[in-house]
Amino acid sequence: MTKITLLSSLAIGACLSFLSCNKGDISENDASFADIEQGFRMIPDSTQIGVYWYWISDNISKEGVERDLEAMKVAGINRAFIGNIGIDGIDYGDNKLLSPEWWEILHAALKKATELNIEIGIFNSPGWSQSGGPWVKSSQAMRYLTSADTIVTGPKRMQLVLPSVGKDEQDVCVIAYPSPGKAVAEKSWTINKKSGQPASSVLIFDGEETIRTLIYQANTPFKTTAKLWVKKGGQEKLVRQFTIDRSNPALNVGFIPYAPVVISLPETTASQFRLEMSAEGDGVGEVTLSSSPMVERYPEKSLAKMFQTPLPMWDDYLWEKQPAVNDASLLVSPEAIKDLTAFSREGVLDWEVPEGDWVIRRMVMLPTGVTNSPAAPEATGPEIDKMSREHVAFHFDAFIGEILKRIPEADRKSFKVVVQDSYETGGQNWTDDMIAVFKERYGYDPVPYLPALNGVVVGSPDLSDRFLWDLRRLVADRVSYDYVGGLRDVCHQYGLTTWLENYGHWGFPGEFLQYGGQSDEIAGEFWSEGSLGDIENRAASSCGHIYGKKRIWAESFTSGGPAFSRYPYLMKQRGDRFFTEGINSTLLHLFIHQPFEDREPGLDAWFGNEFNRKNTWFSQMDVFIEYLKRCNFMLQQGQYVADVAYFIGEDAPKMTGVCTPELPAGYSFDYINGEVLLERATVEGGNIVLPSGMKYRLLVLPQLETMRPEVLRKIKELLLAGACIMGPAPVCSPSLSNYPAADQEVNSLAAELWGNQTEPMRTIGKGRLFMPSTSLQPVLDALDIKADLSVASDSPVLFIHRATQEGDIYFISNQSETPIEITPSFRVTGKIPELWNPLTAEIRSLPEFTCSGGATTVPIRLEGYESSFIIFRKKGAPQVTTARNYPRKEILAAITSPWQVTFEKGKRGPEGTVAFPELKDWTKHADPSIRYFSGKAVYTNRITLDELPQKALYLDLGKVMVMAKVKINGQYAGGVWTTPYRLPVGEFLQKGENLIEVEVVNNWMNRLIGDEALPENERATWTNVNPWKSDSPLQSSGLLGPVEIQAYSYE
Repeated sequence: MTKITLLSSLAIGACLSFLSCNKGDISENDASFADIEQGFRMIPDSTQIGVYWYWISDNISKEGVERDLEAMKVAGINRAFIGNIGIDGIDYGDNKLLSPEWWEILHAALKKATELNIEIGIFNSPGWSQSGGPWVKSSQAMRYLTSADTIVTGPKRMQLVLPSVGKDEQDVCVIAYPSPGKAVAEKSWTINKKSGQPASSVLIFDGEETIRTLIYQANTPFKTTAKLWVKKGGQEKLVRQFTIDRSNPALNVGFIPYAPVVISLPETTASQFRLEMSAEGDGVGEVTLSSSPMVERYPEKSLAKMFQTPLPMWDDYLWEKQPAVNDASLLVSPEAIKDLTAFSREGVLDWEVPEGDWVIRRMVMLPTGVTNSPAAPEATGPEIDKMSREHVAFHFDAFIGEILKRIPEADRKSFKVVVQDSYETGGQNWTDDMIAVFKERYGYDPVPYLPALNGVVVGSPDLSDRFLWDLRRLVADRVSYDYVGGLRDVCHQYGLTTWLENYGHWGFPGEFLQYGGQSDEIAGEFWSEGSLGDIENRAASSCGHIYGKKRIWAESFTSGGPAFSRYPYLMKQRGDRFFTEGINSTLLHLFIHQPFEDREPGLDAWFGNEFNRKNTWFSQMDVFIEYLKRCNFMLQQGQYVADVAYFIGEDAPKMTGVCTPELPAGYSFDYINGEVLLERATVEGGNIVLPSGMKYRLLVLPQLETMRPEVLRKIKELLLAGACIMGPAPVCSPSLSNYPAADQEVNSLAAELWGNQTEPMRTIGKGRLFMPSTSLQPVLDALDIKADLSVASDSPVLFIHRATQEGDIYFISNQSETPIEITPSFRVTGKIPELWNPLTAEIRSLPEFTCSGGATTVPIRLEGYESSFIIFRKKGAPQVTTARNYPRKEILAAITSPWQVTFEKGKRGPEGTVAFPELKDWTKHADPSIRYFSGKAVYTNRITLDELPQKALYLDLGKVMVMAKVKINGQYAGGVWTTPYRLPVGEFLQKGENLIEVEVVNNWMNRLIGDEALPENERATWTNVNPWKSDSPLQSSGLLGPVEIQAYSYE
């Protein structure tokens, strides 16, 4: 039995059940290209577009939720996740969560969604993070292990009243260990650090002392970089350089907000030291130098203090090896620690104290204090224990279970999904059965090592670190299996599934791949701009690929303001980027429920784009959604093609992997974890293959010196079977389990596989083991793995490749706003390239191409931010042809006559039809009712065509701000929202006169700016979030042109 996945028989059963149920997630039989083409042209209903549907601060209405759902249906949204969110700064409504009124509205929403066939998910608790509520008792909450000490002297028999540790304490154990015999040299100094000014503090002892530890205690948010110098013989020498970061005191990044910063020092004997701080940081703190050794960064290593900002990188929970302690009398031997729990009753210890001074440590669990958030006050309570299936099931029954009981099954058929958003509730390091599970997992008793959680060095710095590694790994495993897996299993009992964002921005204690692997569906996220999305979507797509999940969602187009200013064109670049990173199911962020029918633009929040029915351009959302759905559909076909798998290592917490050495351009990769390698990986034809169908030519090991023996044994097994692997030889196990035998096995296996590491590559069985290198390209060349897509190095093109049994699907995206012409080479041969346009559903051949060296080179032109599917399905070879992939346009007619423009009634535009002699930006118009207009306007014109050539005919609108729908001769021809603002219109045009109608929509922004100049009682707009002022710049709006009828001679 492999210990890496063993928690208990229950967890194993749940895991095996999960693996078996996920095996069928990806169809064993690819859809035929005939079916794919049909789905591309006419997107099937099974292709979902979702929204987060937030009910904000108890402001909800029955009429509003029904109208929201009807609007979603028209727009093409067929999945909605209800989140009951409480936001500060928004007045709370009267329909409190769990009140009779709330139940009535929820019932109406589920019933209406059932009628409209819109699938509903419900967040598993109020707020978006994570799983808690007022029903959770302190004994069921997330908890951590802490203690209080008493020093006693023996020999004597004593009855000691143990000190209280904190509110809601739960006893775990009582231990005793000998107090260190040597006197501790320790001195503290106050540091008054000013922002923007470097600081230098001289730290002087009365005489020479051997210093082993520096402790910095901040009491207000503080961050800086520091150096400790020692002065000897008139010369200064650097002792350590380190970071002090207590910049974020929130409980969700540490249940001890201002835990000390502890730095282990190489034993240094002197009387004078100097602490140097950079200019960053402001606050009063205290620095202590001590001769007593402590576990370096023990608050971080015990999860008491976690990464302070949203994006912990791969190595942010890795620490340097601690300096050795030469004086064994300063250390606590694990054999000397006595478990006195049996002698403690109701807070009183009855013990025969041996001779000497003893530390009596009462160890208890306390709640971390984290609550579900952001939720209305009546819906807020402790976060449920993430390491207890029993408590997770209780939480399910208290909220989701009540929904199942109260709302008739016939009216809630739409409710199918239980939602877990990104993890934002911090760490916990203990639970009710932790000691027993720890023993079962690792084969040793954790109790003697528990003092390490408070910085006491037990055995040695190395042994203490190994214990804390085991603890963090067990926490990660239990959060995956007992929280995610536990909620999944109880959901399955009621016919529900789970949807999870498999990472966390604030205090995530898990391992992202394993964490997501236990959920039915997983998701990443990305914002409209900024860095959020840089690691989350690879986290989701890699998890989906290695665990066999066909659909990989993303919470898409999130934002942090400014409100009412964005539109789909501004979102396309980011959306396409993350399609190329493996996202193939879009969940829009955000549809805020609109409870007030008489208020526009209505309720909003500081976050999210306005994907709701009150937005001016929501009536044309279906055009944008059609593009997203078509891309989703295509990117769900076949199998993702990746050449390389990067092993993330075994450490926890872990929110992302790392590509070291860097993957060269033109190749694709996944991250892979220990669980999947151990349980799912085999070798076929020189590839590492998984049950999902994924296969990798090369496995890259991380730049680490540690690996558990069971993983290294698997590496050997894969090599012998024919796998190709690159990376450094491990030196030891990171774990205390089976120490030191585990280290000896690792050393032996590493020597067997890596040898003396003088050869760049060794043949092991049928496989090849490449020594570590700064470049991956020589290894790829040695394996004859050519780039999957080659393009000029300065080209702003991203891609993803999926393959079916019949052919290949490439999605390529121009990430620049400038049109480009490229000649990419695709790793395909013997097939004819086709262009499938995801904006218009057009399919056409690309007659210009060449084949050489196992690749097909195709000239391609992409407009700014344009994307295309390049398909290889039909067998064929290059032909001599005069046809061009992108023939020159022929202008049949340019519309230069005046346009008649009618503005939407009720939006305070001009009353009648307005003549535009030439196309003009509304914001440049002299009429303020046009300049500040927000809403729809219909442009009408007529054009006469003497002939209709037998060519592809298009209406090109030039430029539109921000979206438009077109009718020709009374027939709907489609919509535009991004470059090129062009539609195929051949089937709608006729010889002679043609009526052109263009319905343009813009944003609310201009009307909000205009209304700011009016007295408040004259403003017709209302929203709770308005960042705009009367002098804010207006946003370009209207049909800007030039408008042309164009013809193209496609083959």
